[in-house]
Order: sequence, then C-alpha cells, then structure tokens
Amino acid sequence: MSETDRSRVTGSATGTGLPQRRTGHAFAHTLLRSDGRPPQTPRGVRQPGPAGRPGTIPPVPGRPASSFPLLPLLLTALCAVLFSLITWQVLAGGPLLAPDRALSRALVRTVPDSVTERLADLGNVQVAVPVLVLAMAYAVRRGHRLAALAAGAAMALVPALIVPLKEWTARPGPLEPWAAGYFPSGHTATALTAYTAAALLVTPHTRRRWPLPAAAALTALTAAGLVLRGFHWPLDVLASLLLCTPLLLGVRWAVSRSTRRSSG
Repeated sequence: MSETDRSRVTGSATGTGLPQRRTGHAFAHTLLRSDGRPPQTPRGVRQPGPAGRPGTIPPVPGRPASSFPLLPLLLTALCAVLFSLITWQVLAGGPLLAPDRALSRALVRTVPDSVTERLADLGNVQVAVPVLVLAMAYAVRRGHRLAALAAGAAMALVPALIVPLKEWTARPGPLEPWAAGYFPSGHTATALTAYTAAALLVTPHTRRRWPLPAAAALTALTAAGLVLRGFHWPLDVLASLLLCTPLLLGVRWAVSRSTRRSSG
C-alpha cells in the first residue's frame, strides 16, 4: 500500500472526516427494566430530542391551576338559587308553602316533647359554639391558624345573616301563628356551622373520618327536633342548610390550604 493510500486510511480513522457522535456517561447510565421498558424515574422517561440529545423531563403532577375547585363554586351557586327560591315563596306566600304546612302538620308532636326539646337544644349557642371553640383551639395549637380563623368567621356570619332575614320575612311559627321571625332557622344554622366546622378542623388529625359523620348526625338530630316539636317549619330548616353550606365550603378550603402548607 502506498504512503498516500495509508495516509488516507489513517486520516479517516483518526478523525480527519466528520466528527462521530460518542456515547457518553449520560447515555451509559440509562438503565432498562427487566421487561425492556425505561425505569419509572424522571431520568428514565426523558424523551430524546433532535439528533439523539436528551429531551426534557415530563411535567411533575402538582397542585391544580385553580386554587379553588370548580365544584364548590357550582355548589355555592346552586345553594344560592334554591335559597332565593324558598325565600321568594315565603315572602309571596307561594304554592311551595302548602306542602310545607302539610308536612309540618303530619310530623308535629308525633314524638314526645321531652325528646324533641332535647334534640332541638343541640342547636343552642351554649351547646354548639363551645364545641367549635375547642376545635379552633386545637387547630391553632397544631399550627392551622388560617383554618381556625375561617371557622370563627363562618360562625360569626351566622347571626349576621339569620337575624336580618328573620326580620325581613317575618314568617309565623307552626304553633305560634301570632309570632313572627321563624325563617330561617337559627338553631339549624348554629348546629350545622358549629359542628361541621369543628369536624373539618379535627378531621386532618384523626385516623378515621368519624368527625364529619358525627357532625352530620348532630345537625340532623337538631333539625328533626325543631320540626317534630313545632319550633320551625321544614322549609325553615332547609333554608338554613342552604344558607350555611357556602360558609362551610369556605372553611373546608381554608383547612385544605392550611394542611397543605404545614405538610409542605
């Protein structure tokens, strides 16, 4: 072989031609599982870019783009519409009041007063609010001040909303037609807000999800006692449930946000 030929062969072998892509350490450490698929790690699931260069890591799942989910907003709107409808019927004496009166007549005093009065007392401020205060103190001790503040604000809004509505509607009671101010039910609103807000504050620190069912049971017993004793019409109770549900959705959002911050 001539020297010219040898130099051509040596030159092509030593890199006088186009540079060749080398397999570096970044590719040497890419492992495969036994089934041939890439490992479930950010490095293993990178997609190669142009010319075989390493691609980007897929986005890591995290918090949704919206800090307040759409479902609570829709539920709040539904509660507002239904509450407005019931209030309009009460003010206008609409047809919805006929089945309300019939249901009340069928239920009032079908259970002894000694039982229903005790159930209705569960909605007293002296009974329900201390439960919430204890839950708020526990939440503050665990570092969830935002959640405790939201629960306290929800409870403070209950009389601010209920009292003007009672004066505005001036609805008479089932057993006291000469009296007024029964719509909506203040005892139901107090029980629902106090017990449910307390349950929301305590639930993140319990092994089992018993606080919320317990709060629902206490609220249901209060509402049943009020209707069976004749202290309120059924629509009075339903209106309070609709009115306070958005407040509790706000408490739930604050609890979720506070818990996420403390765990992060």
